Amino acid sequence: MYVVVIGGGNVGYYLTKELLAAGHEVVMIEKDPGRARTIADELGSIVIPNDGCEGRYQAEAGMGRADVVAAVTGDDEDNLVACQVAKMKFNVPRAIARVNNPKNEPLFRRLAIDDTVSPTRTILAVIEHEIPIHDLLHLADLEGGEVQIVEAQLDGDSPAIGKELRDLRLPEGSTVAVIVRDTRAIAVRPETILRAGDKLLAVTSGEREAELRSLLIGE
Repeated sequence: MYVVVIGGGNVGYYLTKELLAAGHEVVMIEKDPGRARTIADELGSIVIPNDGCEGRYQAEAGMGRADVVAAVTGDDEDNLVACQVAKMKFNVPRAIARVNNPKNEPLFRRLAIDDTVSPTRTILAVIEHEIPIHDLLHLADLEGGEVQIVEAQLDGDSPAIGKELRDLRLPEGSTVAVIVRDTRAIAVRPETILRAGDKLLAVTSGEREAELRSLLIGE
């Protein structure tokens, strides 16, 4: 597989090393000349010391035959632009972008970036698993983030407590897939009455997440 990595910071450097060790063909584009020389001294002449957002330097990196472009700089705008150039000018099959600010993820998805990686969201998910908080916990994104699998822990203040599942009036396109009660999964039936301590795994969309949160967790 031929991969073009844009950005030679710590993420780009270690990503490139791992890809090379796995036997892939890799070229890196890093716009800081000093950083590019440092990486080239260790990894060889696979580093192009220029701006990965510009088409001419992507062409120099062989973007036209790349299977994947991974834009992993510390700047969301640069990552977005680099992926857009690779997709639109060179028809790269798969574009992966690092997203430093989770609020930018919907924009990346709307602009047809195939995959996004958010270090902030990843670390937050680990913390949420370790320290329960009264909010929806993101478990997975499907269909490029348009469909989300979330987890809701119902505490005593939840507006859903004591209601039958069919009375919740879930947002359009949302459904409760699993209810975990006392460490056991129970059947999801319309007449199931929700209790404090129940853990609900639900499927929803990004647009309806706020409605689902209000319904299960409260404001």
